[in-house]
Amino acid sequence: MRVYKYDIIRTMKINKSPQLPKFLQPFLWSVKIEDLDSDKDKIYIINQILAFGNIKALKWLFETYPLIEIKQIFLKHSMKIYRKESFNFVRKILLNIDKPVNQKKYVATIF
Repeated sequence: MRVYKYDIIRTMKINKSPQLPKFLQPFLWSVKIEDLDSDKDKIYIINQILAFGNIKALKWLFETYPLIEIKQIFLKHSMKIYRKESFNFVRKILLNIDKPVNQKKYVATIF
């Protein structure tokens, strides 16, 4: 039996929205973990974990979503929830974004 690229992609889409692990609840505090969908709520999930997640949560994030998708969501769907330090860490270290990004769209307070 031959496996075509379409079959692999179709299978991936079926498994795209698994139940989120309970250890993420502290970082996704405004919604019950059971009510979140990893595909439909990915903008919220990705930004919250980038801004507040620990190493285990970040590892889960990068294993669940492709890096390119995480970068696109970070750049196109900014949320004003980051501290200046975490914003710079996410932009420069985690996502390796060299181009200028308007910090005012991300950082809750700028001192």
